[in-house]
Amino acid sequence: MTNEADFWSDSSKSSVVLKEIKILKDKLDKYKKVSTLHDDTLVLIDLGNEENDIEIVSEVKQNIKELTKEIEKLEIENLLAEKNDQNNAIITIHPGAGGTEAQDWAEMLYRMYTMWSEKNGYKVEELDYLEGDGAGIKSVTFSVNGANAYGYLKGENGVHRLVRISPFDAGGRRHTSFASVEVIPEIDDNIEIEIDPNDLKVDTYRSSGAGGQHVNKTESAIRITHIPTNIIVSCQTQRSQIQNRETAMKMLMSKLFELKEKENKEKIEDLKGIQREIAWGSQIRSYVFCPYTMVKDHRTNFETGNVQAVMDGELDDFIDAYLKMNMNK
Repeated sequence: MTNEADFWSDSSKSSVVLKEIKILKDKLDKYKKVSTLHDDTLVLIDLGNEENDIEIVSEVKQNIKELTKEIEKLEIENLLAEKNDQNNAIITIHPGAGGTEAQDWAEMLYRMYTMWSEKNGYKVEELDYLEGDGAGIKSVTFSVNGANAYGYLKGENGVHRLVRISPFDAGGRRHTSFASVEVIPEIDDNIEIEIDPNDLKVDTYRSSGAGGQHVNKTESAIRITHIPTNIIVSCQTQRSQIQNRETAMKMLMSKLFELKEKENKEKIEDLKGIQREIAWGSQIRSYVFCPYTMVKDHRTNFETGNVQAVMDGELDDFIDAYLKMNMNK
């Protein structure tokens, strides 16, 4: 007779298999789309030559443009071969020093990643949200759910720098602000992380998010501190304290697993964690609104002058450049 542990173990394995099948099916569908477009273009070219129809030329050009774009997408997707690339992504954004100005910048980045996710068919789920003092956010944690979410977004991990005329400065002076973006993969259900309950400090508090029927009514929000590594995770957006705790524990396990992989440790208790300063000199990308407009990635040197498009979620060129750079290492 199957016991409860075996049942959940089998369920987790089935979930992983179904996920892998879906990813492979999506890849096959994309290949079929490219193949069909390629064949249709060849037919159009032959038809144009036979009938000497100049009007077909514009349609052929459009097909070739679309075909090139789809092939480039497939090439980039094939670069996502590292462990956990296929997983969902968990993203946390923290403002650096600078009060309202930095908090507003953190909220701008949150909007940017939300818009990129929506444009690319990913589902965004807010997990924790702490409003800023007057404007912006003090911190936000959210998941981006869908195939290869972590693979595409892992290069966003780091400090992001903003230069602009501050809307909060009556004198109209130029300000530099920083915010950190942490990107980790959501671990699969079949990966086990052993955590000593004695290493956890669990606090409950009233939700303080941007909205929702349970906000500020019950102490349903959960904050868990992993004492050995000082990793802190919070969740306040689920409907109950139990659900918030489950989500927070999943976030903690994902962070511990990522840290364990990076530090190449066998045991969780050997981890210490490394904190990077959210300040000048550690940024991966700069967003300049004034005195000129430019977004530049300091790792790949890819840049664009269309700052507004980037802030509206047009990140694909930066993501592609990072993945290609990693492939050539």
